[in-house]
Amino acid sequence: MSRHALPAAAAVLAALMFGGLSSAAGQAAPPASLPDLPAPQDVLALDSLALDSLALDFDPGVVALTDPAQPTLDAVPARRVVRPGVTVPGTPASLNASITVRYGPDVPQAVLLLMPGYLGGAGSFDRLARQIVTLHPTWAVWAVDRRSNLLEDHSALLGRDIPTLQRIVRSGLPPRTAASVPFMKDWGLDTTLRDWHEAVMEARKLTPNVFIGGHSMGGTLSGLYAAYDFGGIAGERDVRGLVMLDGLPGLMSGTPLTADEYAQAARNPLGPLPGLNGLTRDPYVQSVIFSPKLASRAAAQARLAALAPDAPAPTGGLTLFPATNLAAAMTQLEQRYALLPFLTLNTGRATNASEAPNLGAQLLGASFPGAGDARWIVGPQDPARPVGWQTDPAAPTDPQDFARRFVTPLSDYSEWYFPNRLTLDLAAARTDTRGTPFEKTLPVWHGSQITLPILGVAAAQGVTTEAQYRQYAATTRAALTTRTLPDAAHLDITVTRGDQVARWITDWMQPLTR
Repeated sequence: MSRHALPAAAAVLAALMFGGLSSAAGQAAPPASLPDLPAPQDVLALDSLALDSLALDFDPGVVALTDPAQPTLDAVPARRVVRPGVTVPGTPASLNASITVRYGPDVPQAVLLLMPGYLGGAGSFDRLARQIVTLHPTWAVWAVDRRSNLLEDHSALLGRDIPTLQRIVRSGLPPRTAASVPFMKDWGLDTTLRDWHEAVMEARKLTPNVFIGGHSMGGTLSGLYAAYDFGGIAGERDVRGLVMLDGLPGLMSGTPLTADEYAQAARNPLGPLPGLNGLTRDPYVQSVIFSPKLASRAAAQARLAALAPDAPAPTGGLTLFPATNLAAAMTQLEQRYALLPFLTLNTGRATNASEAPNLGAQLLGASFPGAGDARWIVGPQDPARPVGWQTDPAAPTDPQDFARRFVTPLSDYSEWYFPNRLTLDLAAARTDTRGTPFEKTLPVWHGSQITLPILGVAAAQGVTTEAQYRQYAATTRAALTTRTLPDAAHLDITVTRGDQVARWITDWMQPLTR
């Protein structure tokens, strides 16, 4: 299998990130206990909500005590801001929103807006954003939450109520039904880019030094934003440069779609896609490997891993074997144990674990570094003790730091209700819609004319290479700079304990600011 395209089996990324492979997914329960969708004034009132006020009632749990930079990173000011986004007919006014988590000063010298990847939330940038602002305190990083994140209810996850968190790990939070969110059928590429455009234009009121970027699918969206036609103006006119973190245009596209496939049903490298006519029935990703319920279970397990890493994980939770809370969380993600070893983290390894070769992972990831060492945890070696976790201090990511940032009052790592329309539109748009059936509805028209500087950062064990960035840049008029983060898996690149990625970004941005 080539690194130049994700295999269809990459749909199991959801399971790697959120625990869907280790236990059977339950059926969706009625959303009886979920609150109503927020009123517009309730959402927009978050504009003035600062981190200090939120932190009063939030205990993040275990910190990376061996990280001397931790106090400095935690001191970076941050706040969640929800502004009006593009108006989509049929969507409740409160959900027509452009959302950013803003790190750094209110009036910055430069702003970098970062878009998360597939199934990802603004929380995936928490550490990287703080590292960048620490290096350049006059700059700001605005991490994007797509509007779907407003459908999530994190209230039960943010306290220290261990029994409640254990119950959520076992059963999940009741999800919203498809019938309750029919408007999601319209939350595709146009909505996503125009919501982002609102944030970009607000940043431009503060400084002319505005940059955009993203991780994985967020890297794809960065290139498409630059190529998009916003009322006769190419998106690249809004910004000074593009930062692509182990992702680029075309990464999730697959083969070109026909108009019939787009309307009825299609496939891309992540698997089957409902067509436009099926989006009312299937508005968001809901399967045995990822769903809103599974995402809530994973978030609860991450909170337990942060609060009580060495305590026993809930039985009937994310693992089929007895494990500590930290082991139950990290065995879903660690490259050694996950089905697709190139869509994971490198943090350490299980202890007291009886392992066997994971032939499926070795087959699916045969051309990726480390795939030959993929293992399956059968259970504990000593049945009297659970499987534990040993952090590797030389590994890119600290697992306890990762767990404590997974869900906070500001944001979370995942997007529970990921709109199928966005994946469908990405498969249709690819890198350019000129001359395709989607030319008028998805105006990705200016890709070959992009002149913006581009920074492409690959993860050595991720899903892109420097050669792929060069191939993409050759279709544009852009000046390209590339880097590769050694020993890093795909998800390490935004959460790594070291600040190399942050330094690459700031060193690249510095001469472009005026």
